[in-house]
Order: sequence, then structure tokens, then C-alpha cells
Amino acid sequence: MTNLFTSIKNTITADLNEALDQKEKQNPIALLNQYLRQCEQETEKAGKFLERQNALKDQFTKELHHAEQLAEKRKYQAEVASKAGETELYQFTSEELQVYSNRAERLKASLKQVKGHLADLERKHGEMKNKLKDMQLRRMELMGRENVTRANHRLDQVLESNTDKSFSRFQDIENYIDRLEDQVNRSYNQTTIDARIEQLEKEMNKSI
Repeated sequence: MTNLFTSIKNTITADLNEALDQKEKQNPIALLNQYLRQCEQETEKAGKFLERQNALKDQFTKELHHAEQLAEKRKYQAEVASKAGETELYQFTSEELQVYSNRAERLKASLKQVKGHLADLERKHGEMKNKLKDMQLRRMELMGRENVTRANHRLDQVLESNTDKSFSRFQDIENYIDRLEDQVNRSYNQTTIDARIEQLEKEMNKSI
């Protein structure tokens, strides 16, 4: 039965890898985007763990401060009870002082450990964010190169294929511009000639 499950698992894994390979061949940028989304999700999860660890550190700090305050209070009360000769009260405050002192020591150790874990998480989260940013930049670079490659391929097809419709449209527009330019030049020349003749006639009339 174990061998059967292993065989099924291996088959599914192989099919999945084959599907990913096909997807990568068809659209590598889309597959890269999928991977980056997964990395972004993992980075967000790590950020939430970091927030929880920070909140835990603040809670330990608060509890430590409270325990130290109570320990100081009981220490002072024990001294007062001792001086007053209140044996029973002295015994109670001394026991409380020991409880709060032990609690403060334990909280100090826990806080130190929490801070160590927090620093480690901050370092790792920072590395994740930097790696994610680097991968995003590399994706932009790849998309830029892919876009140039696709554009050049398309333009080469347009410019090199005489039977291509796009080439025909370009050729038609170019021919239209040539004809328009010719018409403009003829109109300009005609207008210029008419104006010149008219000027000559005026000058000749003045000289008569």
C-alpha cells in the first residue's frame, strides 16, 4: 500500500513538473510572476511573525517592569516590618519579595531570548525583502528585454515581408505622403510663379 501511494505521489509530482515546464516554455514571464507572488506572500507571513514577536517583547517588558516594581515595594515593606518588629508581616513581605524577584529573573531571561529571536527574525525578514526587491527588478529587466525581442521580431516581419498586410499599409502611407508632397510642391511652385509674373508686370507698367 505504501509503495502504491509513493507511486501515485511520484506520478502526480512528475505531471505537475511537466505542466510547469510547458507553462514556462509558453509564457516564462507569467510563471515568473507566479513565483514572485508566492515570494511576496511568504514575505508578508514573515512580517506578521515579526509583528507578533515584537508584541511579545513589549508584553514581556511590561511584565518585567511590573514584577520589578512589586519586588522593590515588598523589599521596602519588609524593611519597615523588620524595624517595627512585626515578625509575621516581615515573613509575608519577605516571601512575596522572593516570589517577585524570582519572577523578574525569569522574565529577564525570557525577554533576552525573545529579543534574540526578534533580532534574528528582523535580519531574515530584511533579507527576504531585499531578495524580493532584487527579483522584482530582475523581472522588470527580463520584461524589458522580452518586449524588445518581441517588438524587433514583429518589426522585422513587417519590414522584410512584401506580402504582409502591415507592410502594405506602411507602403500605402508612404506612397500617399509622396503624392501629397508632390502636390504641395506643385501648388507652391505655381503660386510662386504667378506671384513673380504679376510682380514683373507691375514693374514693366511702371517703366512705360
